[in-house]
Amino acid sequence: MKTGIIRYSAGNIYSVAMALERLGASYLVSDNPELLKTCDRMIFPGVGEAASAIKDLESKGLTEFIRSYKRPFLGICLGMQILCRDTEENNATGLEIFSPKVRKFQGDLKIPHMGWNTLHKLNSVLFSGIPEGCSVYFVHSYYAELSDQTSSRCGYGKDFSSSLENGNYYGVQFHPEKSGETGSKILQNFLEKT
Repeated sequence: MKTGIIRYSAGNIYSVAMALERLGASYLVSDNPELLKTCDRMIFPGVGEAASAIKDLESKGLTEFIRSYKRPFLGICLGMQILCRDTEENNATGLEIFSPKVRKFQGDLKIPHMGWNTLHKLNSVLFSGIPEGCSVYFVHSYYAELSDQTSSRCGYGKDFSSSLENGNYYGVQFHPEKSGETGSKILQNFLEKT
């Protein structure tokens, strides 16, 4: 079993690859859709700005690859946001795999939302064996609204989708690769979802 990691201009590839190595998982890092098609599951990491990241994906033929992927697929942070309908970050249109709109945090909150926070209302195979109120690590200025695809939520000013799920697509706003034992368990659950 091989896990693909999509390489593009906003990918946080190194820490995800190291997390997979710690779990003993075989992986391939590539921006070539034909090579990525050989993988049994896919991780779509992301740190950066949405509009330029989407342009880079389009230039490499990766948007259509992502939309048509039929096996387990995990978007992390910006990767999850790009899978949403659209984002207020430079008014970019996302890949519309998830229905929520991505909005910027408002008010007196410290932005970005950075550090450890707790997850609630866990409702996904990703959270098998993980307790309600577990802590994971976030770094983000934009968030996905709550929807019927929300599979966990987190509070920062208001509740937002800390994870989303639609068919074979999973998304997490937090960084499981930086979230200690809880994050490792989430990644292990994803690796076993084949």
